[in-house]
Amino acid sequence: MMNKLAPNKPTHAARLLLMLGIALVLGGCTRGMSDLRDWVAQEKAKKGAPIQPLPVIKTFETFKYDDQDRRDPFSPSTAELQTNAATGGPRPDANRAKQPLEMFALDSLKMVGTVGVGASMEVLVKDPGGVIHRVHANEYMGQNYGHITAISEDHIDLVELVSNGNGGWMERPASIALDAK
Repeated sequence: MMNKLAPNKPTHAARLLLMLGIALVLGGCTRGMSDLRDWVAQEKAKKGAPIQPLPVIKTFETFKYDDQDRRDPFSPSTAELQTNAATGGPRPDANRAKQPLEMFALDSLKMVGTVGVGASMEVLVKDPGGVIHRVHANEYMGQNYGHITAISEDHIDLVELVSNGNGGWMERPASIALDAK
């Protein structure tokens, strides 16, 4: 008859071998860091490539246009200013009160539809805040004094006044098409 309290020889040997294997694996892990530390120390000791010096910034002589015989090349001459004033070219109406859609850039406004037919047609324009406005011919919109000249079912035609760079103004045609959503 076998004693139930006696250890089983094969399982006891397997456990012993397993513990011995774990001890060997763990022992091998602790030794492998020294060569890595040596390599990092060698890399840190190497001298890096020299850094290029910053380029020297050239200083330029400033020139003030105080002399009355010479004019500032970046501003219009008195002859150009007189010509623009004499021609009576297009100018924004300074006395006109600004309309609500004139505070938005023209490319931020979207045409979303029309109401009515023929001469009584109104256009629905959506501003960047999502508010929809009714717009008629001869009203203004956009930040460049855009005057609405024509309204159709699929677009709005207008003329903007933009600076010509010489102190005067010039007309520029523009349009807003129906949003194709």
